[in-house]
Amino acid sequence: MIPVGPQAEPAGFEPNVRRPGRAFLRTNATPSTEDFKPHQYWKWAAKELYEAYRRVCAYSCMYIPTPPGTIDHYLPKSKRPDRAYEWDNFRLALHRMNRYKADRTDIIDPFLVGPGWFVLDMPSCLVRAGSGLTPQEKQRVDTTIDALKLNEDDSLVQDRCDVMLMFAQGDVKLPFLQKRYPFLAAEVIRQGVQLTASSIFKKPA
Repeated sequence: MIPVGPQAEPAGFEPNVRRPGRAFLRTNATPSTEDFKPHQYWKWAAKELYEAYRRVCAYSCMYIPTPPGTIDHYLPKSKRPDRAYEWDNFRLALHRMNRYKADRTDIIDPFLVGPGWFVLDMPSCLVRAGSGLTPQEKQRVDTTIDALKLNEDDSLVQDRCDVMLMFAQGDVKLPFLQKRYPFLAAEVIRQGVQLTASSIFKKPA
């Protein structure tokens, strides 16, 4: 995970999402999941979110090839219904990341994560807590890694390794990583392995 800069609210959000959402909440201030189903006005913003955040999942930092991804409510609807229709509470997420996060509130907000809080172990491609963190920060990073299954989900780890192998072999360049896998790109630069990746990541015999 790397810092994600909040993007501007799109034109049309107010009349299509916030206004009808607030009107619904005035009739039901504590809606259940079933209550929300006919009032998922946030779906109007799905494509806008996908493009605003350059098609990259805020939690896995991986490119989402099939639009529009999913809208994660960082502050869950079940706990903060008043934030259900607010653009600044939306995070672009892969479906599985949204599912893993669920209604948890102990996940680090991609808008507030610090540089270097999450690092990549090479060549295992496992995500670790960075150095220099306070005990409280490290605990939050470890909790986030575990909750989002960043290392437990084998397909996520394999995807990272596959992309790094492609980079090591010269099949993709750094600008490609920066656009589609910005966490990997940040780690390549931070660890200074642009020229040595081929010796770190070797194709299985």
